[in-house]
Amino acid sequence: MKIMTITLNGKKQEIGENLTISQFLESLNLHPRRVAVEVNRVIIKRDEFERHPLREGDEIEVLQFVGGGARL
Repeated sequence: MKIMTITLNGKKQEIGENLTISQFLESLNLHPRRVAVEVNRVIIKRDEFERHPLREGDEIEVLQFVGGGARL
């Protein structure tokens, strides 16, 4: 598997190529209904997670909703 570098919540991270947002969230053990995802400063709608590919150099912000607020 080829590797690419992204930035996740301000930290560089290596992931496999050709992942969608859904696949990436699954690799982080995050449920798509409990997170908000922004890629390159654009909020991605949940119904697009399965079709939206991640690319080399993407800047991704993921917020996980928890009781009393949001965090990751």
